[in-house]
Amino acid sequence: MTAPATPGYGLPGAGATRPQRPRRSCLAVPGSNPRFLEKAQGLPADLVFLDLEDACAPLAKEGARHAIVEALNTGDWAGKTRVVRVNDWLTEWTYRDVITVVEGAGQNLDCVMLPKVQDAEQIVALDLLLTQIERAMGFEAGRIGIEAQIENARGLVNIDTIAGASPRLETLVFGPADFMASLNMKTLVVGEQPPGYGADAYHYILMRILMAARTHDLQAIDGPYLQIRDVDGFREVAGRAAALGYDGKWVLHPGQIEASNEIFAPSQADYDRAELILDAYAWHTSAAGGAKGSAMLGDEMIDEASRKMALVISGKGRAAGMRRTTRFEAPEG
Repeated sequence: MTAPATPGYGLPGAGATRPQRPRRSCLAVPGSNPRFLEKAQGLPADLVFLDLEDACAPLAKEGARHAIVEALNTGDWAGKTRVVRVNDWLTEWTYRDVITVVEGAGQNLDCVMLPKVQDAEQIVALDLLLTQIERAMGFEAGRIGIEAQIENARGLVNIDTIAGASPRLETLVFGPADFMASLNMKTLVVGEQPPGYGADAYHYILMRILMAARTHDLQAIDGPYLQIRDVDGFREVAGRAAALGYDGKWVLHPGQIEASNEIFAPSQADYDRAELILDAYAWHTSAAGGAKGSAMLGDEMIDEASRKMALVISGKGRAAGMRRTTRFEAPEG
């Protein structure tokens, strides 16, 4: 991937391929609630984002910044990606959110999530600020990633330049509630289809975000489903995003975590099959296997395209900690 001319390139440790972290379940935690900050550490979510934006009232934001720093520095977040969602650049809080949290806990922070991203310049500005803080604090330059939340029509129209705006970017996140409001959708149920529309009203939006993400080797995350006790409804909506190829979904309640982890991981049968395809193709294309360009695995012909598809399923399974239950055996003779 060709690197755009953005501030992060040229810094020590920057410019390399960013880690593809597991993001099957991305748990939202209010930064102003000490009980939730503590409880989140023991929940099986892949990613936890500590929220300074919508989950914090204006008068609670300053205290929440310091509570988040304390939680990141003293909490046990083992096995989780640690993210803080700051306020958007059109507010008066953003720069202080970033400075307080990154200066105070930058070594224990994986990503900063920027909401309501409307153009590439907003990502570049965050990249610059992070770089200055890292240099001032002696942190590894470029290590902290960025998650960009797309929440309105302007952000979607500019999605390609946003996705290529910084080497820090790791994922694009769909924010359905604000997006629905920006389009004047006639519904108050976030995540559900608007009444009177016979097709999927979100298909284009989800695919547009996904295309931009994959073009720039980023992950794509679906937004929240606000009916937190309707797990069946959550499964239906999450299943739609997973079928398109999304990497995960926001969860707002512990009861949604297990469903999200299951839906965005391959089935055991698919994972086993993917690993078998990789092993079989590697053997058949080797000298020992006759250096063939294609071969049969049971009743299925496999080739290079099969290998690429299998790599996707295998990668998701390995990231989810799955273990294969079958082994490839090279044919005799």
